[in-house]
Amino acid sequence: MLYYVSGNVAILEPGLAVIDCGGVGYGCRITAYTAAQLKLNTNARLFVTESIREDAYDLYGFSSREEQRCYELLTGVNGVGPKAAMAILSAGGPQNFTLAVMTGDEKMLTAAQGVGKKIAQRIILELKDKIGGGSMELDFSAGASAAVPQATGALAMATAALQELGYSPAEINTALKGVDPKASTEEMVRHALRAMVMK
Repeated sequence: MLYYVSGNVAILEPGLAVIDCGGVGYGCRITAYTAAQLKLNTNARLFVTESIREDAYDLYGFSSREEQRCYELLTGVNGVGPKAAMAILSAGGPQNFTLAVMTGDEKMLTAAQGVGKKIAQRIILELKDKIGGGSMELDFSAGASAAVPQATGALAMATAALQELGYSPAEINTALKGVDPKASTEEMVRHALRAMVMK
């Protein structure tokens, strides 16, 4: 099982990055979001999800665990294959995809090539509880919990969404420091994701 590939970006084309790992080139299918994080002839690390079928063996590469988690959630929805999942993440990136599901925004999902209204509705229906379950409470004892408002309402939904994307309670605690307790769930998620990227 491949977890990630790390090396020089030898080839960078729309939808494809080839990472040279010790003389072996790993071709990874990528989204426009990941492509924007890469530069030709520079070192990069891509988190990898493998797709093995009788007639094909594909690698899907992601610049962040967050985007990889979104891809895996999408392909877990009946009727959503790798191509549609990559199109959705290319259209808006992991942050906008997460917000679209949490807010029921079908238009953002259908903006992706090959994604119709029925599929968009199914994605929202099946993933809304997984990404933004409001009943989840997290243990912030690992950090300075006083810096984070009590995990209720919008904050509970934001922390649940971030946890579903693969972030640990300690990472979420740090990212949500200083967040406005009156902010909406979407604003809190944006605040946290910006903090994750900038650290």
